[in-house]
Parts: sequence; structure tokens; C-alpha cells
Amino acid sequence: MNDPVYRVNQIEKNLVKLTGRVDAAQLAQANALTHFISPWDEQPIKPITFKALYDTDYFYFSFNVEDDSVFTELKDDSKTSIAHSDRVELFMRADAQMSPYYCLEIDTQPRIMDFKAMPNRNFDLSWNWPKGEIDVKSSVLKDHFKVEGKISLKSLKALNLLKQDARGTFMEIGVYRAKYNQDEMGNNQATWITWVDPKTPEPEFHIADSFGIFRFES
Repeated sequence: MNDPVYRVNQIEKNLVKLTGRVDAAQLAQANALTHFISPWDEQPIKPITFKALYDTDYFYFSFNVEDDSVFTELKDDSKTSIAHSDRVELFMRADAQMSPYYCLEIDTQPRIMDFKAMPNRNFDLSWNWPKGEIDVKSSVLKDHFKVEGKISLKSLKALNLLKQDARGTFMEIGVYRAKYNQDEMGNNQATWITWVDPKTPEPEFHIADSFGIFRFES
């Protein structure tokens, strides 16, 4: 397993309180993931900081994203509107064959587009993360936005996403961002940003090569 690795540190139970401001003191104990790229775009990427922690009950995650022109589609609260908004994303797979994998796409409201998928973009948009097992908060400021959340370890285990090998507990996961900017004609065009370079000629997150490994440190 030679995928890029991010190490998730353990903290004491029930210390992280979600506010949307990504200001929990415990985040100082988290490793900062800042290597994000858009291999298909020549423009520089504004800074993104991702952090994750866990305790005996929850996996915690946060994004701090520099952006002074956040776009949010507010026609309705459908998954389609979320898909046309600036957002951050986590994809988690049950195995290397991605059979299945689960997607969380979260905008700045925050609204969650959660769905189950199989290879070749076979999406089940009617699927939702188990009720009561995920919570997200957000805030939008002048020059950046923040999204943070927690997912129960119980739900990750039930979906076969939290696994064990000889080195301990791990998750196979992709970390992404979608940024919309207007072109000369006034149409929104997406810039696709990823932690792991899938090395594809066109933007593509829904393949195994866009995933890395989260190792849970004890």
C-alpha cells in the first residue's frame, strides 16, 4: 500500500466542540495537510489547510480555505445546487476496487451532498449517511471559509470504512475541493483541487488513484 499517508492523532473523548469557526484548542494537536493541487489548471491554488483528529467515538475533520469570492447556488437545497457550489469533499472507499465508496460534498452553508457510489460513476444519490452519525458546521469570512465536522466511528465501521492491518487502524480516503470562477462569458467554470494527483488527463476524482491513506495513531 504505497498511497500518500496522513496521520490522524488521537485526543481525549468529548473535547472538540463544533462551532464552524475551526477554533477548537485540540486542533493544535492535529497534523496540517496543506499539499493540494489542481493538475489540470495552470493557475495557482489558494491555500487550503485540512486537519483531522479522532477520539473513542468520533472522527473529526476541518477545512480552512482561503477564498474571497465564495460562490453558492441557492436556488434550492437540492443536491444539484450543492454540486454547483464551492465546496469541500471527502470520498471514502471500502476497498481498492471502490465497491462501494461513499462521498461527502459540503458547501459553505453548510449543506451535505452525501451519496453512495460504485465504479464508473454509478451514483446512488438517494443514499444518505446514517442519521445522527454526522454533524457539520461552517463559517464564511471576508477572505476565507471554514468547514468542520464529525463522523461517528460506529458508522465508519458499519460501512466497512475503518479497517485494520498489521500497522493498525486506517481509512482509504480522498480529500478534495471544487472552486467556481466566472469565465469571460459569465459562465461558472470549476477548478478541481485534490490532495492526491490521480494523474489523469482530465479532472477525475472517482477513481482509485485519487485516494490516499489516513493512519489512526494511538
